[in-house]
Amino acid sequence: MTSAAGKAQQARKAALKGTSGTKSRKIRTSTKFKRPVTLRQARSPLYPRKSVSKLPRMDKYRIVRQPLTTETAMKAIEEQNTLTFLVDLKSNKHHIRSAIKELYDVEAIRVNTMVRPDGRKKALVRLTADVDALDVANKIGII
Repeated sequence: MTSAAGKAQQARKAALKGTSGTKSRKIRTSTKFKRPVTLRQARSPLYPRKSVSKLPRMDKYRIVRQPLTTETAMKAIEEQNTLTFLVDLKSNKHHIRSAIKELYDVEAIRVNTMVRPDGRKKALVRLTADVDALDVANKIGII
C-alpha cells in the first residue's frame, strides 16, 4: 500500500508543478553553433539545361600552336633529340604530351615548359631514343 500511496504523492506533485516544472539547459562548450546534418538529395532535373553539350575548347590544334625554328631549337633537335614548340598559355604538360602524341605519333619522355618574356609559352619535348627528332622535324616541315 505504501507504494500506491507513494505513486499518488508523485502524481500530485507532478500535477501541481506541471510538465515544465524543472527545465535544464544544455551547456555549450564551443563557440560555434553546428547545424544538424540533414538529408541532402542529389539534383534530378526534369529537363537538361543545355540542349547540346559543347566540344572541349582545348583540342590538339589549339594546344600546339607552332614549332620553333631558332638556332637554339635546331641545336636541341640535333644534340638532345628534343623538339621545341610554342603552345597555348593555358595548356599543361599532360595536355602537351597527349597533343604531340596525337599530332605526330611520337612518344615523349619529358616535357619542359616555360613562359617567355613576351608572354608566350614554350615547350621542349624530349622524344624517346627509338624516334629521331630530325625525322619528325622533316615530317613537320621545320627543316
